[in-house]
Amino acid sequence: MKLFASLTSPYARKIRIILAEKKLPFELVVDSPWESNTQVPEVNPLGKVPVLIADDGEAYFDSPVIAGYLETLGAPPAMLPVDAREAVRVRQTDALADGVTDAAVTALLESRRPDGERSEGVIARQIEKIKRGVDAMETHAAGRTWLHGDAPGLGDVAVGVALAYLDLRFSAIDWRNGHPALAALAERLFARPSFADTTPPAG
Repeated sequence: MKLFASLTSPYARKIRIILAEKKLPFELVVDSPWESNTQVPEVNPLGKVPVLIADDGEAYFDSPVIAGYLETLGAPPAMLPVDAREAVRVRQTDALADGVTDAAVTALLESRRPDGERSEGVIARQIEKIKRGVDAMETHAAGRTWLHGDAPGLGDVAVGVALAYLDLRFSAIDWRNGHPALAALAERLFARPSFADTTPPAG
């Protein structure tokens, strides 16, 4: 398998973590869609990472689809439960975490627009989404070691990646304050080799 990914993309990091947890071999192709010489549009018409090229040559994108494909390979540990209803609940957690990440990415890109083009209102709305999302994740994490079941799964990985991305890009948002369950969950996740080995470069 071959994974097209930017080292700072939280969505690509989620897939790299799942691949590491499952110990699935793959070739990492570091490629940023923002570079003029990017190859990403050749494998994903939307021009976004991550993109996974399977051994049979088929391309999969974006991260929820890739995560679903990786589950079909049968490599342990399972990131989704067998029970269909519970799997939907895990995917809901994944969607919530991705929504927090989406809001953070949108706010970051808006903050980098030139003076006169930047909208503080857009940034403020995204920050509010982040705060509501973090509150919802704290509610779900309270009283649990892992978010679904007795082992980390897709929901845990997605939440951990979202929180780590806030640390990277929005350190002014002190999400640990008032969210003890999330802080404890993040500490457990960040200590795992799959998270430590995929820490994005600063900047």
